Amino acid sequence: MSHSAPPVIALRDVGKSYRVRGGGDPLRALCDISLSVHLGEFVVVVGPSGCGKSTLLRIVAGLDHATAGTVEVDRRPVTGPIASAGIVFQDPLLMSWRTAIDNVMLPIEVLRRDHRAHRRRAQELIRLVGLEGFEDRYPHELSGGMQQRVALARALVADPDVLLMDEPFAALDEITRFKLNNDLLDLWQDLRPTVIFVTHSVFESVFLSQRIVVMTPRPGRVFAAIDIPVAYPRGEDFRTSADYAGLCRTVMRALADATARGGDA
Repeated sequence: MSHSAPPVIALRDVGKSYRVRGGGDPLRALCDISLSVHLGEFVVVVGPSGCGKSTLLRIVAGLDHATAGTVEVDRRPVTGPIASAGIVFQDPLLMSWRTAIDNVMLPIEVLRRDHRAHRRRAQELIRLVGLEGFEDRYPHELSGGMQQRVALARALVADPDVLLMDEPFAALDEITRFKLNNDLLDLWQDLRPTVIFVTHSVFESVFLSQRIVVMTPRPGRVFAAIDIPVAYPRGEDFRTSADYAGLCRTVMRALADATARGGDA
């Protein structure tokens, strides 16, 4: 996949190390990560547990800092949390005392945007994520999948250029996860943010992405980048196709090779 425009997200030789209590060599979480993500691209990062996938996403979001290399979003160095990014975590992190729509509106209050205009936007997003009629429900009145839909609407309410998703559907049952995968792709095709999505699931990665980045065990490095040359929209026909099965096998082999080689290889 060739691109003439500069990348929206650019990581160059990024590393992350942690000090060890009592001295000793620092613990290296990430090493020499270079990655470019272009406008409107959907990139999925996969790798074994503990390889630094979530740390990498937090560094892009400006919620953590790299100890080596450079990180840019929209050609500006990331030095702290970036307002142009919407973030969805594995835990929806909803405020229990706020209704669904008031949880969606939280970024608008934090960013001090026009409340009335974005209230209409929040209502539209609640409809798009399939929660029309649940605007005034509190988190404890919603299922896990519904709570994650609220979190997705909240991440999109300020019309972010970049959407960062850290295993957002990992805790959900398979049927709910498939449905949210479908809905996420519908939203992405409609709104076209630039997406980095972290997952443990090879099947999810192949279904969603245009490109899959495979990481090694700690310290996490980029082991391979695999293009998924399948047109959108994607649905059950793709999920049950020979092409899908073949691409899943390719990613599984790359993961096995990355794990066998190890992060220090």
